[in-house]
Amino acid sequence: MASLKEVKGRINSINSTLKITSAMKMVASAKLHKAQAAIENMLPYERRLHRMLTNFLSAGLTVESPFIVKHEVKKIAIVVFASNSSLCGGFNANVIRHLNELVERYSKEVGLENLLVYPVGRKVADAVKKIKGLDPMGDYQHMSGKPNYKEAAELATELMERFLNGEVQRVELLYNHFKSTSVQVLTHETYLPIDLSSENEDAQADASNASAVNADYIIEPSAEKIVERLLPKVLCMKLFTVLLDTNAAEHAARTMAMQIATDNANDLIQELTLVYNKSRQQAITNELLDIVGGSMA
Repeated sequence: MASLKEVKGRINSINSTLKITSAMKMVASAKLHKAQAAIENMLPYERRLHRMLTNFLSAGLTVESPFIVKHEVKKIAIVVFASNSSLCGGFNANVIRHLNELVERYSKEVGLENLLVYPVGRKVADAVKKIKGLDPMGDYQHMSGKPNYKEAAELATELMERFLNGEVQRVELLYNHFKSTSVQVLTHETYLPIDLSSENEDAQADASNASAVNADYIIEPSAEKIVERLLPKVLCMKLFTVLLDTNAAEHAARTMAMQIATDNANDLIQELTLVYNKSRQQAITNELLDIVGGSMA
């Protein structure tokens, strides 16, 4: 059994850790409220843009756009979102593990040299550098810490230009979706080309709803012009929304991780305090027995 001094030292050490995890939990919780408000304020606007797009597609119009054309896939771009810091549970590990699986799969399909990875966040950037033969397409660590629309739009514009120029034939997104404080869903979806089949399914679902907006309207100057202006905005807004979504998921994961660490520290302190008290009581009893034994001798 450990001595009283060792047990007391462990209790003090865990108490120090408890103060740190508790403070980090409070900071992460405050940041989570701000990030959650940002994503909740952005989602209605992004969804409204998406609804406008589905309304065009559900109106029976023949709309042509280079962003919806599917080509033979020779090069793939993956935009991966993670955090700049750790202590957030499996938030980063889940994304990195799935990225490694995608790299292994796509390297067999198109070759590792035809795979472009855009890492948003220091943790995933470090993971990409460790993959032999794969170099990150830029430094986007600042976007993970402080999301803003301008930088998201610049990255979206670069991806759209690469897609239009034929440099890549498919762009995918990999990120953690904020569902609730305790649940973050790893999401892997296609960014470009836009899948019209899913858009039409959504539009049909809306059409079957009695409250759906009637898509019979007058379009000025033309459907092609409006979609030409609308699609880039939708794509830029989509990337910015994913940034906000990832940011909220990161703070939620860190809040839960620090809460669990704090609870574990409290449980461990209670166990060690019980051990300390038992050992101290045993030591006092032994001393009393020695005194009584000495007086009777």
